[in-house]
Amino acid sequence: MFRTVMFSVLTGLTTLSVIYSAQVVAQKYPSKTIKMVVGYAPGGGSDIMGRMIAQQITEATGQQVIVENRAGAAQNLAAEYMIKQPADGYTLFLSSAALGINVSLYPKLNYDPVKDFIPVAVFASSPNLLLVHPSYPAKTVKEFVAVAKKNPGKLNFSSSGSGSSQHLSGELLKIRLAVDMTHVPYKGSAPSMVALASGEVDFSFNNIPSAQPLMTPGKVRALAITSDKRSALLPALPTMVEGGIADFVTQTWYGVLVPAGTPNDIVHTLNGLIIKAVQKEDFRQKIAQTGADVISESPEYFKKMLKEEIDRWSVVVKLSKAKPG
Repeated sequence: MFRTVMFSVLTGLTTLSVIYSAQVVAQKYPSKTIKMVVGYAPGGGSDIMGRMIAQQITEATGQQVIVENRAGAAQNLAAEYMIKQPADGYTLFLSSAALGINVSLYPKLNYDPVKDFIPVAVFASSPNLLLVHPSYPAKTVKEFVAVAKKNPGKLNFSSSGSGSSQHLSGELLKIRLAVDMTHVPYKGSAPSMVALASGEVDFSFNNIPSAQPLMTPGKVRALAITSDKRSALLPALPTMVEGGIADFVTQTWYGVLVPAGTPNDIVHTLNGLIIKAVQKEDFRQKIAQTGADVISESPEYFKKMLKEEIDRWSVVVKLSKAKPG
C-alpha cells in the first residue's frame, strides 16, 4: 500500500515537473536566435514579407530572426526541410499560398500541409498583376485576349514556381480564355520578373513588390490586377473582371507556420507577436506600400483558411490539368 501511494505521489510530482518545465520554457521564449525559412529566392514577394515580419519579431523580443532562403519546387523543398526541424519555435516557416496549391498539383508530397504544420498567423494577402513584356502588342486586357486567341499554343508565361498563385493565375486564365499557353516556372518572383523583362517569356502574373521596380522604368507593363477591386497603390490599373474576364480573382497570402508538435503556448506567443506587429501603423503602411492587405487573426482562423485554400485551388488544378514544371 505504502509503495503504491509513493508511486502515485512520485508520478504526480513528475507530471507536475514536466508541466512546470514546459511553462518555464514557454515563458522564456524566445531566448535565442530564431530562423525563418522562406521557400523562394531573395527579392521576391515571400522574401520581402518574410524579412518584414522577421524584423518586427526581432524588435519585439530582442532576439535576432535570421531569414534563410531555400528556394525550389514551389517551396516544397523548404516544407520538406521544415518538417525535419525541432518543434521548439526556433525554426519558422514563412509560407505563401503555394502550401494550399501543392496538395493537388503534385501527385506525391513528402509532407502533409495540414498534419505536419501548425498555422501560427497569416498576416497579409496580396493580389497579382497581369504583366507583359513592353514589346507585347497589347496595352489592355481586351487586346491581350485578342492576341492570345490568335496564337493558341504559342504564348508562354513565367511564374515564381509551379504551385505558386502566379502559376495558378496563369492556369485560370487558360481556363477562362480556352486557349493553350505554356507555363515556365522559375525559382522565385525575382527571377520570374527578370525572365519577363529580358523577353524570355511573353507575360507573367506577379505581385506588386516584385513587379514595381521593373514597372517604373518601363521594363515590364501591367495590364490588370487580379483582386476584386482596384489597388490604392495603382488606382489607374483595372481589375481582370473590369478588363472583361469574368470570375477572375486570385490572391496570394503570407503566413507563418511551425512544425507539428510545437507547444501551444509558443504558437500563441508567436501569434501575439505577429498580431502586435501588423497592428502598428508604420508596419501597416509598409504592407500597404506593397499593395497587400493586412490580416490580423488567430491560429485557428489560419488553420481553417488553409483547408479552404486546399479545396479551392484543387478545383483549378483539376480543370486546368496543371502539372508541376
